[in-house]
This record gives sequence, structure tokens and C-alpha cells, in this order.
Amino acid sequence: MQFRQKALSKLQSPEELDVPVRFARPQGRLVLAVTVVVMAAATFWALTGTVSAKLGAPGVLTHAEGAYVLQSPVAGQVTAVLAEEGRFLPPGAPLLNVRTEQGDRPVRAVTGGRLTTLLATVGSVVATGADVATVEHVKNADDPLMAVLYVPGGSGAAIAVGAAVDLDVQSAPRNRFGALRGRVKSVGRAPQTAAQISGFLGDRALAEQFAGQFAGQGNPVAVLVQLERSATTRSGYAWSSADGPPYALDSTTPVTGTVHLAAQRPADWLLP
Repeated sequence: MQFRQKALSKLQSPEELDVPVRFARPQGRLVLAVTVVVMAAATFWALTGTVSAKLGAPGVLTHAEGAYVLQSPVAGQVTAVLAEEGRFLPPGAPLLNVRTEQGDRPVRAVTGGRLTTLLATVGSVVATGADVATVEHVKNADDPLMAVLYVPGGSGAAIAVGAAVDLDVQSAPRNRFGALRGRVKSVGRAPQTAAQISGFLGDRALAEQFAGQFAGQGNPVAVLVQLERSATTRSGYAWSSADGPPYALDSTTPVTGTVHLAAQRPADWLLP
């Protein structure tokens, strides 16, 4: 039987004890050192560093107590409009006169507030229970505006009371006037249906719009944002720019909010 010389040599020295040990090349040691340093830095950042997150949400400017839709208690033709949009009304103030079979009947405000929308006009025919106006629950003209944002139901738990909020106001472009400043005042405990949103805003179409934006994510949660006041701006509120817009803000103005969520350590994402 014939064997190769190399195989015979291996059998004679199976452990290769006489072969010199090769140490890593300088390039290999450098790569190893860099890897160790990077891993150490990453571990330190994961344990001590923080990462901030933001949540965008649609919303509208309003007042803390919202608004209500006034419905006609009678059916007939409107013969007179007795109030103007933007005016403050005392409880029981007449808004319309409606001609019925029993004669002219007034349609009155249920509670006092500011008339934001008047749907009925002279000559129009209204049915019993038809929407004729929207009235905000406001006691006086100095009541501050708020913003209400709507976020997916699962995102409400991540929003802390007091969190900073930047608001893009539709009537005041951000590229000219900056962002409106605010802080989270409260976060809804339960998701809201379109009917509940409408009951607060006094606007069915807007309520359906907000509810429809989260189709497939469940009903949205309401986040009430208190606007930061400022004595140096024309609007009376604080902006990311020095002055903000040179005019007052109106309720029912659409906004888009950016909520600053609490900073987290990267290591928290890996922990149960």
C-alpha cells in the first residue's frame, strides 16, 4: 500500500507542535479594536442616550367647552333672520322667525354663546329637527381659544399631559408666520365616534372627516391643547416666529398638530 508523503508526515506529527504560531496581522488587530470601540459606544448610547419622537394629528381651533348644533323645534318657512354670525347671544335669544300654520314662531338659542354658523336664510323651508345654526359655548369674547386634535386610539397612551405641541394653522401659513405653540392639557380616556365628535364640535361634516381619517385604526382619541398666550403678538398667542400673523385667530380654523412625545432610551425598545 502506498501513501502520500504529506499524509505520512501528518501522522508523524499529528498536533503540529513544531509549527510556529501565527499571530494576527496588524490590519486584523486594527479592525478588532475598531469593532470593540464601536460596540462599546453603541452600548453606552443605548443605555444613556435618548431618542425623541413626534406624532402628527389633524385638528381644529375651538373653545374648551365646544359648541352645539341648534335645531328648529318647528317646521315652516323662514321669514326673518334675527342674528348675525360672530355675535354673542344670551340664553334664549331669538335667531329666526319661522312661519307655521299657527303663525310666526321664533327659533331661540338654547344657551348663550357665540353664533359661528347660521344655516337658515330668509325664504328657506326648515323641517322640525333641521340644523339651523351652530353656537359655541363661550361666555365672553376674551375666552381663550384651544385646539382639539384627533389621534389614533392606540397612540393616546404615548401622549403626556404638558407635552409641547406645534400647530400649523391653515389661515396662517407656517412659512410666513411660524408654528402656533401649545401644551397638551388633557388626553381623552376613550375613543370617540363621529357622533361624539360632532356633539363637541357642533359640525357633523368635520366630525365625519376626522373619524374617517382613521379608518381601519379604530375611533380616534381627542387631545385638548392649551395655546400659549403672548402679550407681544397681534393674535394674543405665542408663535415660533417673533410676531405671528397680524390678525386674530378664529375658532373652527383647521390645524395640523405635531405632538412632541416623551424621549426614550434605545435600550427601552429591547426591554419587555
